[in-house]
Amino acid sequence: MLPEVVGTWVHVELPRLNRAILGAQAPPELLTERLRAELLPELPVVTRLDQRQACQLTVLLGLVGASVARHYQEHEPDGRDHPEHAFAGLLSGTDQIPFRAYFAALADHTGSGHCYRDGYASLVRWNVGRVRVRMGHETVAELPGAFEDGHVRTYTGAGSEERFFVLVKMGETVELAVNELLCPLTPEHASLASEEAIHNVRAATVLLTTLRGLMVDFAGLPPEEGMAPDHFLDVFRQFAVHWTLGDIPPSGALDPEALKRDFLLGIAYPEYEERARRLFPGLLTHEREEISDLMTMLPLPERLLGDFGLAAGGLHDADHGDLRRLVAHHPALVDWYRLLTAHARASGAHLMLSKRMLFNPQRLRDAAGLGDGRLVSNRSGTTGMTERYLDRLTRARKEHPLAPLGPVLRAEAVEGGVRFDRESAPVEVAVELLG
Repeated sequence: MLPEVVGTWVHVELPRLNRAILGAQAPPELLTERLRAELLPELPVVTRLDQRQACQLTVLLGLVGASVARHYQEHEPDGRDHPEHAFAGLLSGTDQIPFRAYFAALADHTGSGHCYRDGYASLVRWNVGRVRVRMGHETVAELPGAFEDGHVRTYTGAGSEERFFVLVKMGETVELAVNELLCPLTPEHASLASEEAIHNVRAATVLLTTLRGLMVDFAGLPPEEGMAPDHFLDVFRQFAVHWTLGDIPPSGALDPEALKRDFLLGIAYPEYEERARRLFPGLLTHEREEISDLMTMLPLPERLLGDFGLAAGGLHDADHGDLRRLVAHHPALVDWYRLLTAHARASGAHLMLSKRMLFNPQRLRDAAGLGDGRLVSNRSGTTGMTERYLDRLTRARKEHPLAPLGPVLRAEAVEGGVRFDRESAPVEVAVELLG
């Protein structure tokens, strides 16, 4: 079994040490000294763990490894050029296995295909407890964690770090609910305009509106209730350093449900698939397989238009009258339009949150001559996505194949004439952290 001392040490002592080192109240080598004396000798033989325990220990040692790597790179002149040197002399368990080799064996033992460093799955999904999404009285998605103790492990013990991890996992669980509604529509024989399909599309639209609300609400919180941009830039993000050159640190860009949704609904950005494949080493095995399968499929909106005898870009050449008649003949287009619009608006909320927390504060620092993050650049996302790239992705999601219907639907709403409103009654959505 996983020794209780290991979990307690990472939950309590690691944040204390990180705060002391970051506040210049303790030397960086104190962390490695304490690890050698107190934690690493207590690590169990990997093969004696079950898969759940292996996942738990991956979470714990991921935080440890990120802390060791950060402090080393921050204090050693060539630390960023040789990040692997941070782990020299760190030997794990009674067999005295080098830390990175022990972590690799642990990752393999999870049976998940987890990468050989901290990753999105361990830092967010396994770390945070079970999250449930309900629509009315029906549970539409649940995403479990590896722990059931109600704790969220963080780098420094700051409440803002815990809240951010919870936000990201809640978002992923809502996205999971959306994808579980849309994936049954992917078989070629599935009708995209049937009563069942439209029910799923409407529910997915409501959920994407909820997803947008989660991000908008978090962005609107005062710093003491959300996360202060300075903490995000200078503390939180700076733990996402490399363990080896070229590896992929944990990032929201590795949220597999967001990637799946883009391929389900389509995104008119030529480099998107190539960039998504670059993230594959940081994903779990089943995530890579599921996303690869979706990459080979025609996006659902394009299939819908094809079912109606229209080319993917056919609506852009139609005039107002043609579009109005088309919608009257195929009212399912209205529901799919609303879904794609909600998808684009959720993307816009993510961009807004990124600007609020990352790009705008860094722009102010650049204007004041204060420079960039010492270890992890604050001029781009952790995986290198710039503000310009995110702007383009958001624009591409807005310019979806059904976008030309917007003026027609808005005009009908204003004129009060023939209405194409097929929205059902509002459904209450609850996103709950269960512990």
